[in-house]
Amino acid sequence: MTNGQVIGIDLGGTAIKLARFDHRGALLAELEVATPQPAVPGAVTMALCDAVERLDPSGEAPMVGVGLPGPMDAAARVARVCINLPGWEDVPLADWLEVRLQRRVTLANDGNCAVVGEAWGGAARGFSDVVLLTLGTGVGGGVLLGGQLFTGHNGAAAEPGLIGVDPDGPACNSGNRGSLEQFASIAALRRLSDRDPRALSQAAAAGEPAALEVWERYGARLGVGLSSLVYVFTPQLVLLGGGLAGAACHFLPAVRREVEQRVQAVSREGLRIEACALGNGAGRLGAARLALLRLGGMMADD
Repeated sequence: MTNGQVIGIDLGGTAIKLARFDHRGALLAELEVATPQPAVPGAVTMALCDAVERLDPSGEAPMVGVGLPGPMDAAARVARVCINLPGWEDVPLADWLEVRLQRRVTLANDGNCAVVGEAWGGAARGFSDVVLLTLGTGVGGGVLLGGQLFTGHNGAAAEPGLIGVDPDGPACNSGNRGSLEQFASIAALRRLSDRDPRALSQAAAAGEPAALEVWERYGARLGVGLSSLVYVFTPQLVLLGGGLAGAACHFLPAVRREVEQRVQAVSREGLRIEACALGNGAGRLGAARLALLRLGGMMADD
């Protein structure tokens, strides 16, 4: 088992969040930088390298885990596709970063990183069957089954934001129509209100009926999609993370009500639906954890 340091990175459509941790997950340093626009692979690679060197100029962390909004190959070296980032198809990001950083690198889906982070140091500790959704520019997610990360036979499983909710709904960058992402992302919320999420949350906190109604409609749609996921995985815990989860108190009641109405009691027995405990920090912590497990020889129960 390694006793060294590790860097975890959460690459999003608008921001790159980085942190340096010790092998027990204690935060040592953190940094957030804007994602280059357009977020093409070359520009993002250079931005990642610059940010890592700023975060750890002395090279104390020899391992880097990177969470990306899309599926990786089974070897966790190639970003297969990131549907909300331009030009991201079969990008060998781990190879590119290793050459420039002279550090070992592993890649993972950002939703997988978030659920691993919550299991290591957040709301999913002690749970073996967990579904997590990240609500932001897109809707990603991750699944733990029997305490193990579920990624499927080729590493591309568990994309809950891409399940179908409405066959006649808005087009999705994935090629689907009416996917859950089209009803639960930031863009979806903007279709319900012309106010940004922060202002809408503040208005709801002040008791404004119009804002409360928007969050009610948002939560109901999210609950419809979540009901399908509950039927498939019958988790003990559903966690909601990402940028919109900060307003969870305004839409969680509608989500829970929709799931209760749509899912048979036997399939939701003991189910809890909660906001992530680590907020936007879950992804970078989980990316670091996966780097320790894959590259540092750490055992899963360490």
